Amino acid sequence: MNSLGFLLLLLVLVAFSIVQLVHGNAELRALMDLKSSLDPEGKILSSWSSDGDPCSGLFQGVACNEHRKVANISLQGKGLSGWLSPSVAELKCLSGLYLHYNNLSGEIPPQISNLTELVDLYLDVNSLSGTIPTEIGNMASLQVVQLGDNQLVGSIPKQMGSLKQLSTLALQYNKLSGEIPLSLGNLEKLSRLNLSFNNFTGMIPATLAHLEQLKVLDIQNNSLSGFVPSGLKRLGDGFQGANNRGLCGVGFSTLRACNKDQDMKVNHIDDSDQDLPKNDDTENALPEPANVKLNCNQTHCSKSRRFPQAVITAGLVTITLTFFSVGFLTFVKYRRQKQRIRNTSDSSEGKLSPCQPKDFIRKSPSPLVNLEYHNGWDPLSNQNLNQVRFNVDEVESATLYFSEANLLSKSKFSAVYKGVLRDGSLVAIRSINSTCCKTEEAEFVKGLTLVTSLRHENLVSLRGFCCSRSRGECFLIYDFATKGNLSQYLDMEDGNGHVLEWSKRVSIIKGIAKGIGYLHGDEASKPSLVHQNISVENVLLDQQFNPLIMDAGLPKLLADDVVFSALKVSAAMGYLAPEYVTTGRFTEKSDIYAFGVIVLQVLSGKKTVGGSIRLAVESLRFDDFVDRNLRGRYSKHEATMLSRLATLCTHELPDQRPTMVDVIQELNVFPANS
Repeated sequence: MNSLGFLLLLLVLVAFSIVQLVHGNAELRALMDLKSSLDPEGKILSSWSSDGDPCSGLFQGVACNEHRKVANISLQGKGLSGWLSPSVAELKCLSGLYLHYNNLSGEIPPQISNLTELVDLYLDVNSLSGTIPTEIGNMASLQVVQLGDNQLVGSIPKQMGSLKQLSTLALQYNKLSGEIPLSLGNLEKLSRLNLSFNNFTGMIPATLAHLEQLKVLDIQNNSLSGFVPSGLKRLGDGFQGANNRGLCGVGFSTLRACNKDQDMKVNHIDDSDQDLPKNDDTENALPEPANVKLNCNQTHCSKSRRFPQAVITAGLVTITLTFFSVGFLTFVKYRRQKQRIRNTSDSSEGKLSPCQPKDFIRKSPSPLVNLEYHNGWDPLSNQNLNQVRFNVDEVESATLYFSEANLLSKSKFSAVYKGVLRDGSLVAIRSINSTCCKTEEAEFVKGLTLVTSLRHENLVSLRGFCCSRSRGECFLIYDFATKGNLSQYLDMEDGNGHVLEWSKRVSIIKGIAKGIGYLHGDEASKPSLVHQNISVENVLLDQQFNPLIMDAGLPKLLADDVVFSALKVSAAMGYLAPEYVTTGRFTEKSDIYAFGVIVLQVLSGKKTVGGSIRLAVESLRFDDFVDRNLRGRYSKHEATMLSRLATLCTHELPDQRPTMVDVIQELNVFPANS
C-alpha cells in the first residue's frame, strides 16, 4: 500500500471514530437531560455521569444492546418525582421504557413517537397529566402500552388503531372521556384492553368483538351505554362491564337485560359519526411518520440523512497523524468491547432475564431487563429448564414491591403475594428464602424440574419461576385462584358468608381425589409423588369452585428441617397420620388419611373435626355432623357413601385405608353434576 492509500485508510478510520463518538455523545447528552428531568434533585440517578459510559453497566437502570446503543431504561419504583423529557426521543434504539410506580408529573412528550423501535411503554402509576399524544400511532413496534393510574384527560387517539403489534393497552384510573374509537378493532393482536374507571361514553364498538386474540376487556365504572356486542360473551369473566348505567346485554351477569324499545334509541348509529371503520381508512388518516428513519439491525443506528459533508471535508483537511492513535484505539476498543446483554432492538423476544444464565433466551414477549449480576447463590446456573423463567423486575413490579397490601399468607419459610403480571393476569407468587432451600443445588434443581412437570386440572398451575442471586430468594409464580382456599368456606355461622351447596361440596371432594390420584401415579407413565401436606388451606378454588391443590412437590425444594417444622402445623390441625409418629415417613397412605380428614371437614362445615363428629359420622347420625347451614338440602345416600369413605381413609392402620384409585372409583358412582 502506497503512502497515499495508507493516509486515506487512516482518515477513514479516524472519521469513523469521530462519527461513533458524536453519536455516543448524543445518547449521553440525552441521558443527562433525562436525568435532570426525572431526578431534579439528583438523589437517585447519581450513577449517571456526564463523563461516564452508558454501556459500562454503571448507569443505574440502563442496558445497551450488542451494538452499544441504549436499549432499555428500567427505573420502575425508584421514587422519581420529575417529568419525562423530550430528550428521551434521542435514544433511537430504545426498545423498553419502564418508568412505572414513580411520581412523575407533566405531559407525555409527543416527541416520544420518534422511538420507532420501542416495544414496551410503561408509564403507569404516576401523576402524568395532559392528553395521550396522537403521535403514538406512529410507533409501529409497540406491543405493550401501560398508562393506567395517572391523571390523563381527553380521548383515546384514533391513530392508536394503527399499532398492529399491540397486545396490551391499559388506560384504567385516568380522567379520559369521549367514545371508544372504532379503530381499536383493527388491533388484531390485542389480547387485553383495560379502560376501567374513566369517563368514557357512547357504545362499545362491535369491532372489538371480532378480535380473536382478545381475552380481557375491562370497561367497568364508565358512562357507556347501549347493547354489549354478543360476541364478547366468549370472554367469560374476562369481560368486566359493571357500573355503566346505560349498558345492557344478554348473557352478561353484571349487566341489566336490554329493553328493546328504550335501548334501541340509545343504539341508533349514524355512520357519519363513526371514525375509521376500515384498516385502509385508518392508515390513510394517520399523520405522516416522523422524518427520522432508523435501522437498528445494522452495526449502528443511522439517520436517513447523511452526516453533513462539510463536517467530513473539514475533518479530512484538519486531521493529522497526531490523531491516529486516538482513532485507532477507539476503533479497537469498539471492536473488543463485549456486552452481557443481547440485542433487543429487533424484537422483545431476545432480551436477557437477570434470573437466567447468560446463554438462556426467554421466548415470551418482552421481559423486563435487570442489570444486576451478582456472584453467590444461583441454583439455575448452566441449567436448561424449559419452564418459563421470570425475572426480578417482573416479580417486584407484579407485587408492588412486595407490598403488605398484597400479602396473602406468611409462614416461617415463605410468603405468598398476590400479583398482577405485565399482561394484566392475576398470579400468586411464593417467595422462598435461599436459606430454606436444599443446600445441594443439584437436588434443588431436580426438585424444581419435578415441580414444573406437574400438570393436572386439579393442581394449581405453575406459570414459572425465578431464582435471584441478588435477593437470595426463589419465586414460584402460580395462577391466581379467585375464590380463595377451602378453609374460608368452613365455620360459617348462621349463614354468614358463602355457604357451599351440597353439589359443590361433592364436586370439590371428587376433584381433590383426582388431584391426589394424579400425584400418586394413577397414570402408568408417571412416578408416584407424595404431597405430604394435604389440607383445606392448601386446596384453592377457581372461579367455578373447582378445587386446585397447591404446593405439590414443594418439599422437594425445601431443606429437611424446614419440611419438618411444617409438620407441627399439620399435626395440630389433625392431618398427620398416626403412623408417622413411629415411622417418621410420609407415604401415599398418609396423604389418604389427610384426604379423609378433609372429607369430614367438608361434610361438617367445620375446620376442627373432634371426636363427637367422628362418632356421629361412624354412626351415620346426619343431623349431628352434616353442616346445618345446608338446612337439610343434601342427599342422604351420598352423605352415607362419603361418611363411610372418610371413615375408611382415616383408619388407624394404613393397610386398612383404600388407595386413591379405589377412592376415585367409589366417587365415580356419584352423578356427573355432583
